[in-house]
Amino acid sequence: MSSRPQATVVGSGPNGLAAGIALAQAGWKVTVHEGNHRVGGALGSEQLSVPGFVHDVGSAIHPLGAASPFFRGLPLHRHGLEWVQPPAALAHPLDGESVLMYRSLEETAAGLGADEGAYLALMRPLVANWKGLLDDTLRPLVHVPAHPFTLARFGVRGLPPASVLARTVFRTPGAQALLGGLAAHSGLPLSALGTSAFGLMLAVSGHAVGWPFPRGGAQAFADALAGLLTELGGEIVLNSPVASLKELPRGQAVILDTSLPGFLRLAGDSLPGGYAARLKQFKPGVGAFKVDYALSGPLPWRDARTALAGTVHLGGTLSELEAAELAPHRGRVAERPYVLLAQQSLFDPSRAPAGGHTVWAYVHVPNGFTGDALEQLENQIERFAPGFSRLVLAKKVSTPAALQGWNPNLTGGDVGGGANTLWQLLSRPEPSATPYRTPLPGVYLCSASTPPGGGVHGMGGYWAARAAMWDRLSGRA
Repeated sequence: MSSRPQATVVGSGPNGLAAGIALAQAGWKVTVHEGNHRVGGALGSEQLSVPGFVHDVGSAIHPLGAASPFFRGLPLHRHGLEWVQPPAALAHPLDGESVLMYRSLEETAAGLGADEGAYLALMRPLVANWKGLLDDTLRPLVHVPAHPFTLARFGVRGLPPASVLARTVFRTPGAQALLGGLAAHSGLPLSALGTSAFGLMLAVSGHAVGWPFPRGGAQAFADALAGLLTELGGEIVLNSPVASLKELPRGQAVILDTSLPGFLRLAGDSLPGGYAARLKQFKPGVGAFKVDYALSGPLPWRDARTALAGTVHLGGTLSELEAAELAPHRGRVAERPYVLLAQQSLFDPSRAPAGGHTVWAYVHVPNGFTGDALEQLENQIERFAPGFSRLVLAKKVSTPAALQGWNPNLTGGDVGGGANTLWQLLSRPEPSATPYRTPLPGVYLCSASTPPGGGVHGMGGYWAARAAMWDRLSGRA
């Protein structure tokens, strides 16, 4: 390179910070503009309820953060990141006992009774080559796979609907519910093609690296990324919203960690009409209705073993999960919704004062939902932890509108950057060998609306940075 290249990153979410770090490692001068008072975007922590109680405002549990092909090679521990590993990665209560997913594949399988062998047969080949699997899946679709046999095995198992795979492979309600709860992270009906892939990927990550979270709050993860970027010479400007691409310096690469509606607003009328029209047709995912609780004690689980897990899926049987995840796509909230719940303070005392505890929970609702899902959410917690409501000191309710108001990238409460339909996974945000490029020279997208989609893994940012570096070397930009 004849001169030191420069880049401006808009948005300091995990993908924006990853893009900045990758460019800074390659010698680029990087400036990140963040509209908020802190870095991290939807990766952060605040005292939302009672002073002294630390709540994760967005993402809370980070299996893909620990497993990410890019993040796992960074010295984030030097900047304060310490992973907390609960004894169990996940608990899925039924009306009797809970099913637990441990980091140990064998220990998990042993708890599934008659499905022990089936679980091992399904998961062992994928877990055995988890690094290769993530290297080939957390990237653009069009590429020459480095581990074709592992990828093909994953594809055959991941393509069917989760409801079909669960009933085909497993016989016990516990094993079926475990897979269904994992797949429900997709925000799709469990009858949708490709939902099995979500369940398998999260299970593989759990057995490979666990389902950890940062000590002290999710903000520690964002701060560690920011600290590394600063160490590499990058600059981060807080309280610096960007309203238009015209505000940014000419001649620099611009990498946008923004939603597609956000990109359209920044670009104004500079995008070709056909491209802009296609982006407008990109479907958002379901919304989230989130509640953060400050409690006077730990959750009183009906099955005490549920307290071994940092993450809990409250959804009951596979049939109940199917009904719960279909409801948002029909414009309503299920009476017995699927609740994603995290109880970090059981394993991280820094989250609350002595004797206190935090709970992070949300349910899927229709995108842009304007109703109230609090009763359904709390009834589901009470179902598995009777007496929970008596422990509540304070709660912070975040509707889809509140989530979008806090972070404009969360369109209608969508925390995944767009619906995870099979087509939108294959064309995110449109079919392209390098989907991070835009028609605007030197302008790239890196948000969850680009491959590989939602999750705190930073790979969208990494690959967008690689595209920018390649374009400069090849003279394209």
